[in-house]
Amino acid sequence: MTNIYQQYIRILEEELIPAMGCTEPIAIAYGAAYARALLGEIPEKTHIIVSGNLVKNAKSVTVPNTGGLRGIEASVAAGIIAGKPEKLLEVIADVTSSDIEKICEYLEKDVIEVELGESPLAFDYTITAGSGDNKVLIRVANAHTNIVRCEKNGEILINIPVEDEKCTGLCDHSCLSIENIVKFAEEIDVELVAPLLERQIEYNTAIAEEGLSGNWGACIGRTIIDCCGNDVVNRAKARAAAGSDARMNGCSLPVVILSGSGNQGITASVPVVTYAEHLNASREKLLRALLIADLTAIHLKTDIGRLSAFCGVVCAGAGAGAGICYLEGGSFKEIAHTVVNTLAISSGIICDGAKASCAGKIALSVEAGILGWNMYKSGNQFYGGDGIITKGVEKTIKNVGRLGHYGMKTTDREILEIMLEIEN
Repeated sequence: MTNIYQQYIRILEEELIPAMGCTEPIAIAYGAAYARALLGEIPEKTHIIVSGNLVKNAKSVTVPNTGGLRGIEASVAAGIIAGKPEKLLEVIADVTSSDIEKICEYLEKDVIEVELGESPLAFDYTITAGSGDNKVLIRVANAHTNIVRCEKNGEILINIPVEDEKCTGLCDHSCLSIENIVKFAEEIDVELVAPLLERQIEYNTAIAEEGLSGNWGACIGRTIIDCCGNDVVNRAKARAAAGSDARMNGCSLPVVILSGSGNQGITASVPVVTYAEHLNASREKLLRALLIADLTAIHLKTDIGRLSAFCGVVCAGAGAGAGICYLEGGSFKEIAHTVVNTLAISSGIICDGAKASCAGKIALSVEAGILGWNMYKSGNQFYGGDGIITKGVEKTIKNVGRLGHYGMKTTDREILEIMLEIEN
């Protein structure tokens, strides 16, 4: 196996991990649980300083296993009272009904203070927790469980310098390219990655089915089926959206995430599974298609960063389109054009936080991915010079990364200000 293929497997192992609930409030619960464990007791007072993007993504979603509680304070309280930090992004998976009562009682004490910080990083929070003479500090930056500073009673236990939004704990993604992703998916012994992909299929389709059958959020998934029909395109959109319907609104089923996002994990995988079922594709073909979908989505999101004003499901929708293209016989050329077409269609979708309407954005992004493939299949495509599209898939991906990371910083600030004005 070549070194680059080994690196691709490491990337998949790092990215395709299970999480329960929206990953930003769960990350906060993880830090709170870690702080409580380090302190050795329930804090009498907790102070958390959060970056703007964390406020944006944690303020409106339901925290699972809390009886319907929402927001940063609820995430902190759940982590402190019932979190198991060793379970990482499944930190509050084992909350009991008795724990929920204790979480609510702790919130009523009004001992959690939330402050909007001025960090230049999109993902950055610091928790300070104290009880009596004991005090701990935990800082998490750039990735959901990436602890960069840890202190107890003034003793520094972890201190990793953070100068920019690059996460030293993550694998290097610079080896990713659409051409090499397709080669990897076609040539790798699929059994080497099958456990990762089969868990993704199991978890993400389960929450999609729950979203369709239950009364979650705005019921975007079910609305698509009821109003638009049950053909394969609508099923692909609806099932992916339904997974988000459930996830954004408190469903405790886990998902396998991508780029730190459950919505992106659902968007990249569920439409591909749906098409594979429709086409009666073999298990091997499905797994190889998922490799293309997952790695394409990761590649597109890398330069944008974990959090941005650029909606990450755009990347995942392009990944889904690439995977579906492969299922229907596409090779590198067809997949590259599918990705470019998709980015030309849907790159304007903003991220205004995690909430029920994410399901609608997922449906739009999946539709764009499928349309991107159907366009090229029909002999149509976008060309260099059409907006941000340029000649060559990698150059176009670079343009999108530049737009999402640098170009939308002002947009990000305006979104947050609007959201905070609405709240007040």
